[in-house]
Amino acid sequence: MKDLIAVVMLAGIYGLLSACFFVAMDAVDVAFTEASVGAGISTLLMLVAISMTGRSEQAERHKPALAFFVVLITGGLLIYGTIDMPYVGAVDAPIQVHVAPRYINDSMQEVGVPNIVTSVLASYRGFDTFGEAVVIFTAGIGVLTLLPAVRSRKDDDAIESLNESMHEQHMIVRIVAKMLIPFILLFALYVQFHGDFGPGGGFQAGVIFAAAIILYAILFGLDAARRAINQTFIQFVAAFGVLLYGSVGVVSLLNGGHFLDYSVLLADPIAGQHLGILLIELGVGCTVTSVMVIIFFHFAGRKEDKQNIKEGEAR
Repeated sequence: MKDLIAVVMLAGIYGLLSACFFVAMDAVDVAFTEASVGAGISTLLMLVAISMTGRSEQAERHKPALAFFVVLITGGLLIYGTIDMPYVGAVDAPIQVHVAPRYINDSMQEVGVPNIVTSVLASYRGFDTFGEAVVIFTAGIGVLTLLPAVRSRKDDDAIESLNESMHEQHMIVRIVAKMLIPFILLFALYVQFHGDFGPGGGFQAGVIFAAAIILYAILFGLDAARRAINQTFIQFVAAFGVLLYGSVGVVSLLNGGHFLDYSVLLADPIAGQHLGILLIELGVGCTVTSVMVIIFFHFAGRKEDKQNIKEGEAR
């Protein structure tokens, strides 16, 4: 178990180093994502998953030969598809000859957003980003389906009594966290609504929001976090984010444009681009925040329910 934890911590350190490499290469948006997701949320979720696993594996009840065959065929097709791809960094690659010059030279006139990365992700590749938001939402639905959090009143009372006995522990860390969490949330708002002009956006802001909530849950207990954050409301926000993103595309169609063509949202095409990017980034931020919180609560909740109920009964 200690070896696994050490590997996870090394992976988090590697994520931070990778973020530094991206900063050195002027890819600040990618560095932002790597630091918040690769070194932050991913490391935390892996630690929670390790805490749920046992020291021995259950006996295999079936032979996954069919699944292995499907994975083998799919992997072979993916590798075959990369044969025709250009070499990394090739100057004659299509992205270097056609795509990149178009984004760099025309994005300011067509989208009006200083941050070219935001222009690409939210406008030029808005449909792909919508698919990414749907994938994140689907991950949350999968966790809700596979790990249902069914808790009785007896379990809640046992956990609450144990949390009260632990309230006086780690007092300094709790006080510092109370001071930091508002600033973390404020910074997440800055990243959310300033992504048009600097590094950031809905994905990064959503992870920062979730990190603040998870920090509160770690220090003050899942029971206190559940009282502060309604689980039904979190699930509603996850669905609302995807619906908001998709609704922007539907409104674009109704106004006579293409799906996710923000220029038809307002009379001024540039103003329409700004409004559309603002709305879809807000949808992405809502979905990412909610799904990260849902995954953490359900993973950590299953472990806490087993440990806290036993200790509460022992007391």
